[in-house]
Amino acid sequence: MRHVKEKRSDIFAFQVSSTRLYPRTALAVLTALNLLNYIDRSVLNAVQPLIQNEFHVTDEQIGRLTTVFLIFYTLAAPLMGPLADRYSRRRLIAIGAFAWSAVTLLTAVTHSYQSLLMRHTLVGVGEASFVTISPTFVADLFPESKRGRVLGVFYLAIPVGFALGYLIGGYFGTRYGWRAPFYVAGAPGFLLGAIMLFMPEPERGQFDSLQETPARASLRGLIRNPAFLCATLGMSMMVFAQGGLLVWMPTFLARMRGYDLLHANQVFGLIVAVDGTLAALAGGWLGDYLLRRTRGAYYLVSAASMALGIPVMAVALFSRGPAMVPGIALAAFLLLLNTAPLNAAVINSVGAHIRATAIAVNLFAIHFLGDAFSPWLIGKVSDSSSLEVGFVSTIVATAISAAILFYGMKFAPPVSFAQTGKALAGVPVE
Repeated sequence: MRHVKEKRSDIFAFQVSSTRLYPRTALAVLTALNLLNYIDRSVLNAVQPLIQNEFHVTDEQIGRLTTVFLIFYTLAAPLMGPLADRYSRRRLIAIGAFAWSAVTLLTAVTHSYQSLLMRHTLVGVGEASFVTISPTFVADLFPESKRGRVLGVFYLAIPVGFALGYLIGGYFGTRYGWRAPFYVAGAPGFLLGAIMLFMPEPERGQFDSLQETPARASLRGLIRNPAFLCATLGMSMMVFAQGGLLVWMPTFLARMRGYDLLHANQVFGLIVAVDGTLAALAGGWLGDYLLRRTRGAYYLVSAASMALGIPVMAVALFSRGPAMVPGIALAAFLLLLNTAPLNAAVINSVGAHIRATAIAVNLFAIHFLGDAFSPWLIGKVSDSSSLEVGFVSTIVATAISAAILFYGMKFAPPVSFAQTGKALAGVPVE
């Protein structure tokens, strides 16, 4: 009965879904929502010194804001995954967009550290629905052999969103107060959420070539799925490093390297935007290109980028000369190069009908082991020593990530290249 009702409610969208335009239109809307998601996160990073001045809080307390956001984001994700595997994904995505946009606008009435902490808690719950569900939607729009490139487009939202958050936060925050950038970040989510309600859903697993074995098709099987486990644990250490650096870098440049806050956000925002865009597209393309030569291509690209990033990060974080900014730029490129292939590895490691649940487990792990605690840990070390010393933990995490992903190459599942033509003929809806 549920599927009959969904078909009736989607009848006006059938024409759209049968055209070649539909997969790309859906991808564009989901990427735009993802962009807003990450703008909202990085606005806080851009205005941290302004918040500290108003509320008189320490680095540890500022780092705790991100930690609390990610803890509740992580706890909410396992609840969203099973829902998405059973019910309409587009509706859940839209509801999540409405929720996090509304809470973001509530920053207008945030006048204490405690209320800001509560605001971050609620935003974390709202964003969990989108980030858990949307990659499964994208995966069902395109064949396995193109998922690296497609996810490269979708995850462009991470670097570009973070960069825009720094730029929006730096510009509006220094002129109109730290609350103003949150209004800019929150309002568009209502429009995109409404558009999402009109998007038909692709058939689950229509391009998957592998059978759904117990290890690929059940929650219990995930713990016996080495391809999933290696991708998840490697990503956890990657997220530890990325999350800590993204939260603290503008403050680091302003406090430790003599930049004013606006200039620090502009420099780092531009680096993240340019490098992240190039890295997301290059990583996805490179992963798909090498996939015809080795089924472990997604793991290989991710592991190699992390390994190469270790010495470059050392130069970026500890150099005070002319090598610092180029070092930051190259380190950012290498750390972000693995985003698309590593997410494609996670998606391909499981079957379609448990994919949202698997992504929920993945999100729980990568944030619980990764950036839920790295901003707080770096802030705590900074209070007792310096941000430079706090950043050592990100280099260690990067090395661990590279080792895990190199090991995971041998567990990567084979990928079919026979479904590519089907994707261009139109996507059926459920």
